[in-house]
Amino acid sequence: MENTLGPDNAIWDDGEWVSWDEINQQIQYKEWRARYPNADLSLVSVFESLIGTAEEYYHLTGRHLQVYGDIGELYGAITHGIKLHRNYAKGSDGRLGNDFVEVKTITPFKNCDVVEINLERNFSKILIVKINADFEVRGKLIDRKALPNGKGRGNRLRIDWSLVEA
Repeated sequence: MENTLGPDNAIWDDGEWVSWDEINQQIQYKEWRARYPNADLSLVSVFESLIGTAEEYYHLTGRHLQVYGDIGELYGAITHGIKLHRNYAKGSDGRLGNDFVEVKTITPFKNCDVVEINLERNFSKILIVKINADFEVRGKLIDRKALPNGKGRGNRLRIDWSLVEA
């Protein structure tokens, strides 16, 4: 069966048929552009699918998928325009202009909203991404210069989400 456009699945506009799917996609892209002005829109659908899949899996099984770090990095890419490095690259997770960015994600199952940062890594900004129990995602981008000096083992710093200004 041929999938032709016509009055049952499209509208006539400016001398051609335009499918409802194409119209709905354009509406979706406008909504995403308003919500994520710096985003590569092709990544937004991946991000939303991944967070939706993680949430659905949790509600079905009571267990969490191991995808929250990737969700945090995608969030940084779409909200701040971070260009992500290849997987397992040493030093940082991506670039934002001339700055190297480290992304730390607080997962919905974590008991406290604290991240640990290795200050020996090569980064000039850190993005802390929090995914709450309702699978809502927020982030805070911080300049390394604004961080206190590391204390404790191995030049590590613990940062509490509630103490970081957005």
